Amino acid sequence: MPELPEVETVRRGIAPHLRGRHITRILVREPRLRRLVPADLAPRFAGARVEEIQRRGKYLLFETAVGWLILHLGMSGSLRLVAAAQAPQKHDHLDMVLDDGQALRFTDPRRFGLLLWTQENPLGHPLLAGLGPEPLDASFDGAYLWNHARGRRLAVKSYIMDSRVVVGVGNIYASEALFRARIRPDRAAGTIGPERYARLAQAIKEVLAEAIEAGGTTLRDFVDGSGRPGYFRMQLQVYGRGGEPCPACGRALSVARIGQRSSFFCRSCQK
Repeated sequence: MPELPEVETVRRGIAPHLRGRHITRILVREPRLRRLVPADLAPRFAGARVEEIQRRGKYLLFETAVGWLILHLGMSGSLRLVAAAQAPQKHDHLDMVLDDGQALRFTDPRRFGLLLWTQENPLGHPLLAGLGPEPLDASFDGAYLWNHARGRRLAVKSYIMDSRVVVGVGNIYASEALFRARIRPDRAAGTIGPERYARLAQAIKEVLAEAIEAGGTTLRDFVDGSGRPGYFRMQLQVYGRGGEPCPACGRALSVARIGQRSSFFCRSCQK
């Protein structure tokens, strides 16, 4: 699944090409995504000018004078800028056709993505209203994590992956941040002290910032706005490296199932 750095990479890639452009039409080839694409979406936004593209968690928010488009890439979705006349492939479900002859094309083999609209502030939409803080915002720090973790028994990895606690810390980056902070992913969230949470919050910020700068992880289903894969995977220290030597101590890295997801960590370095 595209995680926060991938979505932010897409936003940065497509924003210069869409900002200030008019949508001549939205072509919906397959409306049956995670939620049905609203029937009035295409006529409502025909001719609308794209003012800005923002991101909240893993949602992309397209601001226009007639309302907001809310897009989520789902499990396997991707966005590419193509010539509007380019023939679509099997899983190319949506085109946002622009006044310069290009189209923002949404491809989603598994159809877990979505495209909705609202006239209200999108941050109040039911899909976004309950989200936690952005991990790169100043409001997110160790004190915040510690205060919200007290008394909680679930694994700290599941805790930081909960979008109601903090948005966008997916499986890959949770494993990487916990390794940097030297915290075992299966330790109960409520047993971790404020100093260790300070290290974890800083590690989350660093890992995500580095991933955004590098263009996201190289996942099979992910491409950036130009159709090119991200390049951060080669820098991952533990994710996907079960049985390989720990980059810090040399001991074989372990793999465990936490919250139905594979977690990679070092039993020696992480406590």
